[in-house]
Amino acid sequence: MVRTRMAPSPTGQYHIGHIRTLLYNFAFAKKNGGRFIIRVEDTDRERYVDGAVERILAVIKDYGLVWDEGPDVGGPYGSYVQSERLKIYKKYALELVEKGFAYYCFCSKERLEEVRKDCNIKHKIPKYDRHCLNIPLEEAKKRASKEQFVIRLKIPDNEDLEYNDLVMGKVSINSENLDDQVLLKSDGFPTYHLAVVIDDHLMKITHIIRGSEWISSTPKHILLYKYLGWQMPQTAHIPVFLDPAGKGKMSKRRGSVSARSFLDEGYLPEALLNFIALLGWTHPGGREIFSLDEFIKVFDIKDVNKSNPVFDYDKLNYFNGYYIRKMSNEALYDRLIKFDPDLKNVDKERLKKIIALEKERLKTLGEFKENTKFFFMDFKTDTPTFKALLVPAGRTSEEILNHLTNLVDLFSNTKPWNLENLKKFEEKLRSRAKELGWKVIDVFLPIRVAVTGSLVSPPLFESMEILGKEKTLERITKCLKSL
Repeated sequence: MVRTRMAPSPTGQYHIGHIRTLLYNFAFAKKNGGRFIIRVEDTDRERYVDGAVERILAVIKDYGLVWDEGPDVGGPYGSYVQSERLKIYKKYALELVEKGFAYYCFCSKERLEEVRKDCNIKHKIPKYDRHCLNIPLEEAKKRASKEQFVIRLKIPDNEDLEYNDLVMGKVSINSENLDDQVLLKSDGFPTYHLAVVIDDHLMKITHIIRGSEWISSTPKHILLYKYLGWQMPQTAHIPVFLDPAGKGKMSKRRGSVSARSFLDEGYLPEALLNFIALLGWTHPGGREIFSLDEFIKVFDIKDVNKSNPVFDYDKLNYFNGYYIRKMSNEALYDRLIKFDPDLKNVDKERLKKIIALEKERLKTLGEFKENTKFFFMDFKTDTPTFKALLVPAGRTSEEILNHLTNLVDLFSNTKPWNLENLKKFEEKLRSRAKELGWKVIDVFLPIRVAVTGSLVSPPLFESMEILGKEKTLERITKCLKSL
C-alpha cells in the first residue's frame, strides 16, 4: 500500500510552500488508494514554538486536507510526535556505532567553531575534521558515561551515492562533499537526518515527496538506510516557489508567505489548492480550474516539472475571483460571515443584496468590507481630496454644483424608490450630457462620488436602491456644501 507523509516542524508559521508539498503527498496517496500520515518533527528544541503544532494542524484542516494517521487521530505506528520517540532513535544510533557506521564525538562547541573558521580560511567545504573518529569504541563508551557527546555518521571516502528521483531523475553526489553528520545531539534528541529515516521506515512510508532543498541531504539518508539494512522509499524532490519577481525563493523577506496569512487575507482554500497544484505541475487535459477530487484523479508525481515555478499573485487573484463568482450568493454570504463575524450585525437581506452587487468585483473576501464600506458608514466630504474627485477634469465646481442640485430635485420626486424607477434616469442623464456638451462620464462620475465616496463602486443605481432615498439625498446634499 502507498503511504506518504508530511512532517511539519513546530518552529513557526506554516509556509504556503509546505501546503503545496502536503497537497502532493495527500493526492498521491489518495490517487493510489493509500494512506496519508502527519508526523510532528519537534526535535529542534532551540527553535520550538509553543502552540505551533496546534496552529499547523488547524491551518492544514482549514485548507480542507485531512490525514489518516497522526498525533491527534493515532494509528498503528505511533507515537506520531518525534519528541515522544527518543528511545527509538537512541537505540538505532547506538546500533550504528556498534556496527562501525557511526562514532562518539566529544568536541566542544569552541573547538568545532575553530574547525569551521579554519575551513573558511582555506576555502574548503565546512566539514568536521574527524578528531574523534579513531577513539577506540570501549574508551569512547567509558567517556560517554561521564562526558557530553554527540553521535556522528561515518561518511565513506570518495563514494558516489546515487538514486533515481521521481522528479529530478538520476541524482549522484560524491561523499567527499558530505560532512560527518551529527545523528544524535548531546541533549538526547536526534537530528532530522536520523529521525526521518527511522520514522519513515518504521511507519512504512513508501514514497517521500519533499522540497528540492532536501536533495543534498538525501545521500546521507541513503547511507543510513544501507547501514541499517533497510530498503529506502522512492523519493521525489519537487521544485520550490520563486517570488513574484522570479529572483529568489519565496520567503518572509519578500512578503507574507505563511499558509494562514493567505486565508486571513480572504483567499478561498479551494482556490488556493487549485492554484498551488499548478505550481510545478500541468493538468494532463490542459485544464486550469479543477476541484480537489478532480486533481486527485489525474495527479502523478512523475508529471511534476523540475523547474522552479514563479508565485504569480495576479493569477492567484484570478483563480480566487473565479471561485467567488462561481459560488451561490447564499454560500458567499456564509463565507463572508465566517470570515468577518462583524457582518452578522448587518441586516441579512440587506447584506445579501450588497453581496450580489459586489460579487463580480471581488478578488478576495478581504476586499468586501473596504469595497462596500460606503453602505455602512458616511465619509468626509469637506476635504480637498474629496472635492478633486467630485469635480471631473475640465469641469468647474459651479458646473457640478448646478448638476447635483438638479439631481436632488429629480431624485426627490422619485416614487417608489426602486431600481426600475432609478434606471429610468440613465437615459435622461445621457441626454443631459449631450445638452451640456459634456462627456457621459462627467455626468455620472459626480453622482457616483457623491453617493459612494469613490470613483469606483458597484453599479450606481443598484447601490442607490440599497442605500435608500433618504441616505442618497442626504449624501448628495452634503456634497453641495463642499462645492
